[in-house]
Amino acid sequence: MTIFGILVPTFAFPHTVNMWFLSPPLAVSSYVSLNGSMQLREALTEARAQQFPPVSAASVLSPNTTVPSKNKRAKVSRTRNSVLKRRKKKSKENDESKVVLPPPRSPIPPRMQRFIWSLSPNDALIYAKREIEHAPVVIDDPYLSAPIFRNISFFKRSYELMETMLKVYIYPDGDKPIFHQPHLYGIYASEGWFMKFMEESREFVTRDPEKAHLFYLPYSARQLELAVYVPNSHNLRPLSIFMRDYANMIAAKYPYWNRTHGRDHFLVACHDWGPYSLTMHEELTKNTVKALCNADVSEGIFTAGQDVSLPETTIRSPKRPLRNVGGGLRVSQRPILAFFAGNMHGRVRPTLLKYWHNKDDDMKIYGPLPIGVSRKMSYIQHMKSSKYCICPMGYEVNSPRIVEAIYYECVPVIIADNFVLPFNEVLDWSAFSVVIAEKDIPKLKEILLTIPLRRYLTMLANLKMVQKHFLWNPRPLRYDLFHMILHSIWFSRLNQIQIPQPQ
Repeated sequence: MTIFGILVPTFAFPHTVNMWFLSPPLAVSSYVSLNGSMQLREALTEARAQQFPPVSAASVLSPNTTVPSKNKRAKVSRTRNSVLKRRKKKSKENDESKVVLPPPRSPIPPRMQRFIWSLSPNDALIYAKREIEHAPVVIDDPYLSAPIFRNISFFKRSYELMETMLKVYIYPDGDKPIFHQPHLYGIYASEGWFMKFMEESREFVTRDPEKAHLFYLPYSARQLELAVYVPNSHNLRPLSIFMRDYANMIAAKYPYWNRTHGRDHFLVACHDWGPYSLTMHEELTKNTVKALCNADVSEGIFTAGQDVSLPETTIRSPKRPLRNVGGGLRVSQRPILAFFAGNMHGRVRPTLLKYWHNKDDDMKIYGPLPIGVSRKMSYIQHMKSSKYCICPMGYEVNSPRIVEAIYYECVPVIIADNFVLPFNEVLDWSAFSVVIAEKDIPKLKEILLTIPLRRYLTMLANLKMVQKHFLWNPRPLRYDLFHMILHSIWFSRLNQIQIPQPQ
């Protein structure tokens, strides 16, 4: 019986014998009442739990389990890291596979190249302007789509001359983070990506300012705001003073500003406050070529024909700037006529919601996208499932939704009076978008329904063709967004040049 009493518990219970027979007595707190069996049971359970801490399921070994060695664990970790790297690489490859590669540049005859190099910067610009005015007619180009351009012949010749001739001098002055430190994510990323690619360029950058056709002031309006603006002060004067002092320093240190009073200098700023940070320096405001997201002609700072409307792009992952681009559904699978979701600020969006929020099943117009709605269909999926994407102005006339609509293949409907559209000097926006006056918001659905299906399909096809001109590629490609911005700046400078009349 004694042997039986010892062996049965040993095999009947999963714990060792000494765990049951050789363990010290359980300590029960003196304040626990033992009159109730429930209280006593809880006290004993708690005491045993304190003595034997819980063991995770992963650490309970069966008799046949072998403990993995450190080498095996390290091997598993390396395998997982390798899989993750392959997935990331595959994601990047998938992003890049969406891009249609442009044709290579045509070789320039050596004699022509020597002639161009022999010209002074001003004479070179005069030569380029004459060449564009007599550009050969382009009937059919394998890469550029004629319907999206105002004049494809002028654009192509101007672009080719830019590739052949343009040299930019970048001022080395200015401390980080305001200068020479690109901001690559968020809604102000355009200024940062341009700065990054401009400073990395071997094709366009020259270290000899005497050979330069243009001079770049490499500042970031976003970084200026973060470094100088006092939160909640509503005072932009310190930003403007900072830029005034910078321009005065450049003019005092170098001879190039005073030579043209800043007309061959340019800056790129996507922050809403970009224009207002320049106002305390007259030549900086009036003479320079300003590439601005806030391209509002009604405020007296942005000058159409001289300044450049900079596309506002939202970059959520700087390592994958092409993420989610493309993939719009077929027209027959797009159940939504028009879609908008966003914060309520500015003068247009409250009016849009007043007339169309929860008023029509075909018009999905929201403030911030409700959580219950976003769980069923994300913001990006909404855009890819809609025929039209409403792009109303925010605090200022610009909106990142215009480029988002192009990325996600949804025809943009732009509502922003006094807004100069990006690359308006070369692109025909009527070919791939709809522009509606703010006063016509109550008639929004009526206007969209009057567009014939054939016309809509043409706009959608053109939208897909213009998409490549708005992409931030990981490495710049011909005709992409970096080159389109630079071309607009080049084209603006050419417009300032007066061709001498023959005597």
